[in-house]
Amino acid sequence: MVFLWIFVLLPVIEIALFVTIGGEIGVWATLAWVLLAAMAGVALIRWQGARAALDLQQSLNDLRDPSASVAHRTLLVLAGFLLIVPGFFTDVLAGFLLIPAVRNLVLRQIASRAKAGMNQAGVRFTYGYPAGQGGSRDPGVIDGEYVVQDDPYPAQTGLPRADDGNGDAKGPENRGKSGWTRH
Repeated sequence: MVFLWIFVLLPVIEIALFVTIGGEIGVWATLAWVLLAAMAGVALIRWQGARAALDLQQSLNDLRDPSASVAHRTLLVLAGFLLIVPGFFTDVLAGFLLIPAVRNLVLRQIASRAKAGMNQAGVRFTYGYPAGQGGSRDPGVIDGEYVVQDDPYPAQTGLPRADDGNGDAKGPENRGKSGWTRH
């Protein structure tokens, strides 16, 4: 229902601002503003997309959690999209998202609502499995399977055994001898 109101009210607000501000600054200045804002939005999206990829790679290389950086870059890309949308109201919203303190506030609000939503759902996850749907009930236990292999050169790998029966040793200790020549 909220999205319906956004799609209904946003064009009304933008049209009202175009008429009011456009009447004050003129048609050509309004068109110039819209074009410059759209170009700035495209540039911001391109720059933030490249920076997001670099930040993600650096975070993974440093074994850090990339979520904060990705969230900030996502809000900056959203600001770029708001700049592309023609209108003064969306440009003001984009301007607010360019301020780091405002982005932090928005991210804190989103995080608090996400945690509250997870608590209200009453779902508890343990290592990717909802409790009671496979996996262990103990969150400290990770289920897994393993196979014990006694033969150091199993037949399924295609490697020859240490003694192939005709007296020639074909194991890793004689790997340099190809069998084409006698040594």
